[in-house]
Amino acid sequence: MKTLYLECSMGAAGDMLAAALSELCDRNAFIEKMNTIGLPDTVISAQTVSECGIQGTKMTVLLNCVEEKSFDADKHSHEKNDSEHEHHHNHDHESSHVHKHHLHTSISDIESIINSLDISEKVKKDAAAVYKILAEAESAAHGKPICDIHFHEVGTLDAIADIVGVCLLMEMISPEKIIASPINVGSGHIHCAHGILPVPAPATAFILRDIPMYSCNIKSELCTPTGAALLRYFVDKFEEMHIMKSEKIGYGFGKKKLERLNCIRAFIGEDQTYSDRILELKANIDDMTPEDIGFASEKLFDEGALDVFTIPIYMKKNRPAVLFTVLCHEEQREKMIYNIFKYTTTIGIRQSDCDRFMLERRESVCETEYGELHIKIASGYGIKRSKPEYDDIAKLAEKHGVSPLEIRSSYPQK
Repeated sequence: MKTLYLECSMGAAGDMLAAALSELCDRNAFIEKMNTIGLPDTVISAQTVSECGIQGTKMTVLLNCVEEKSFDADKHSHEKNDSEHEHHHNHDHESSHVHKHHLHTSISDIESIINSLDISEKVKKDAAAVYKILAEAESAAHGKPICDIHFHEVGTLDAIADIVGVCLLMEMISPEKIIASPINVGSGHIHCAHGILPVPAPATAFILRDIPMYSCNIKSELCTPTGAALLRYFVDKFEEMHIMKSEKIGYGFGKKKLERLNCIRAFIGEDQTYSDRILELKANIDDMTPEDIGFASEKLFDEGALDVFTIPIYMKKNRPAVLFTVLCHEEQREKMIYNIFKYTTTIGIRQSDCDRFMLERRESVCETEYGELHIKIASGYGIKRSKPEYDDIAKLAEKHGVSPLEIRSSYPQK
């Protein structure tokens, strides 16, 4: 499975994500596209730079200087003022800008800008969804309705460039699965128009709820709201890297000079594993009828158990019994324990923690001479297999008056 892995050991910012992802595809084509989609008063450039002896990309957004098609990133780099940081969209971990005026734009204004751009409907949808995450975070942080949240134009334009850029790159790369490491948010405090705030900033902390994050001894804001929102929207799982064969590696550098290499690394390649952590909950039962055990199994499936099964065993005094086993995710434990006690006669449950290794599963539809068949496809560990859905086989066999074997034979197995 084509997998994108994002290493966020130095946090995440919109320009860093765009820079890292641009190295996984045709960077020049990406920059050319970004400068022709119609972003107002905005020029995007990418520079190949070397830091700590490592070569990577630094992305720059230049505002209100459309006539300048190329420039020195360091010459035009400016620290932003507190009013820009008020809405948390940018800080010196992200893009450098040149600006002349401060207007305010609402979320509806931003959506209008996005919808006016010469990009696919998918990129428009993705970009609008990311900005909605940002607006919800600002709403929660400031205690105002989303419709009352306004962003400074300077902060808006470079944030739109970062967000649209990352969404466009995701379309160009088209990974089937996206995984990111736990996110380093940095530590210390930030200065903004509201005063001195802790790291992560309130909007960032809101966006990263339920996502693994950690602090470090670097006194700096490493994860911005824009970076957090992009990760929240695109990433399927936050965990350490799976076993994968990487094809390309991208380095996206931030603007800050820190004691460690300030970059995001992006890996694209084939994921070789699919695993998760599950629990086995077991109970020995010798005083329930088969009907009641079947009823209990159905109820536990209804509650979301991954699997429920029984194994014949003998208990004390050679009593025939069953080992009643429920597989579930860790977060389902309390609910499953409650329902095992509720629907069975057991007075004790044992728990085992397990790593579950699986082939990646997906479905497709195949046209046969008898009609459509849903195909279950499993792949991973260098293995790929497929089989038709039995319910479809039975339905078509009944409809056409043929045997299930004939329906299976009509499926062109590869």
